[in-house]
Amino acid sequence: MFNVGDTVVCPHHGAGRILEIVEQDFQGTTRRYYSIQILHNNMNIKLLIEGTDKAGVRPVIPEVMVEEVVGVLRDDPTKMPVNWNRRVKHNREKIGSGDPLELADVVRNLALRDAERGLSTGEKQMFGKVKRMLASELMYAKSVPLDDAVSFLDDVLAEVCAAQPPCD
Repeated sequence: MFNVGDTVVCPHHGAGRILEIVEQDFQGTTRRYYSIQILHNNMNIKLLIEGTDKAGVRPVIPEVMVEEVVGVLRDDPTKMPVNWNRRVKHNREKIGSGDPLELADVVRNLALRDAERGLSTGEKQMFGKVKRMLASELMYAKSVPLDDAVSFLDDVLAEVCAAQPPCD
């Protein structure tokens, strides 16, 4: 169970802060929900407390794990399907896992593919979303403003893309 003020990651939304715990009636039953503010997209969501495990909600990574995430970003790209719709499906599965290292893997692969060949429209949208999600977690892990976390991530990705040999 989380408490008001805790920072958590919702796999399909990104990192946020629990603003309050609210009770609401649903079909005659009173249920408790977390009210979570997702800062990177200015959204508030309500999650049923008893469903957070199933939804994959977890605490934000500790600051010491940021270097591990950066290590994944700097790592060699993973082999991706050639077909764009298979790549999208593959990346969606990784994003849905809620694992920050899988998220970093997707961000790195999409950044490199964008720099080398460009991305399809769907992949561009996915790249923007997944980058914001990872930046939102880095923001809380590093205790910095969102803009600083985005800049940090952009700097690492620029360095990674510049270091990658051009593809044939």
